[in-house]
Amino acid sequence: MAQPRISAYLPPDIDPTKAPLAFGRRALPKLNEELQSPELLTQQRALMALCDLVHDPEKVYQAIALGFLDNLKTLLVHHDQTVRQKTTEVLSIIALHSIGRRGLIQNGVLSALTGLLDDPVDICRKNTHQIFDMMAKLPEGAGGVLRAGLISPLVLKLKIELDEIQELILDTLCNCLRVEVSEALAAGAVTVLKEKLSHPSTAIRSKAAWVLLEISSHAEGKIAVCKEGVIPVLVSLLEDTQPEVQVNTTGALMFAAVTPQGRSSAMGAEGIPPLLKLVAEETSKARLNAIKTLTLLAEMPEGRQTLLDHRDTFQRCLDDPREAVQRAAQIAITVIEWKP
Repeated sequence: MAQPRISAYLPPDIDPTKAPLAFGRRALPKLNEELQSPELLTQQRALMALCDLVHDPEKVYQAIALGFLDNLKTLLVHHDQTVRQKTTEVLSIIALHSIGRRGLIQNGVLSALTGLLDDPVDICRKNTHQIFDMMAKLPEGAGGVLRAGLISPLVLKLKIELDEIQELILDTLCNCLRVEVSEALAAGAVTVLKEKLSHPSTAIRSKAAWVLLEISSHAEGKIAVCKEGVIPVLVSLLEDTQPEVQVNTTGALMFAAVTPQGRSSAMGAEGIPPLLKLVAEETSKARLNAIKTLTLLAEMPEGRQTLLDHRDTFQRCLDDPREAVQRAAQIAITVIEWKP
């Protein structure tokens, strides 16, 4: 069943009128005072004005220097949902700027955001996950997410969150697990991701396969993927009608098949026919990954024997306009025709 989109509209009883601001350098100091005001409406208006100002990197630099982040951290636990919503919105805009990302890390904002993972208001949780997603896109931000101990909570939330938020969690995990996977494996990430491969949402299936690709690029991740029986599910997903799902699925299979256990599992799941189908499709985005995966399977005697009857499929790939596909096909032919 389709889920409703998370709305960012404020409650109907909230006055959206912004407080008048002085021009120049006095605006931010005034807003900083208003954030600490005991008056709820004053805080709300200050946050709305701040949302506009922090689109400017110079204003972000000034705001951090003035100590805004400490005040914003305090407002993250405010009783009023509009204050929490606009606070997380401000922080998500700040996270768009490099100076802002450094500020969030140095001021411990990522750890402070952990409490909002259980916020009853959908938009507050969505804003929070958008911050994590934006932070994780750069190495320094991914490191900050890891150091904040957020991987295990994110894996747990992946089981129960709204689809829209699940997509953000998967994006965050993908970028973080490129750096380190042990915490995610300990939290049972592979089992959760295996379930997401059958999700009705194309985006979630694709992103789950993408995260498994990153996990399988690590030695300990390859072991976990084989142990949890993920490879047969990946093989079944090769026939998915969505190109992006096919690309990420073949990529995950390719990394997992590097190990003898991975190759045996892929062969046992009859992975060769659907992989050959993807290789034969000249317009397939997954063609390169499929060729490389079949090359690994050809290292097994039974795989090589099967693929000897399909050399013409790889020969046709030598005319592919992409040089990488041509090289991969040539390597595959060499491996398939190898004789002990």
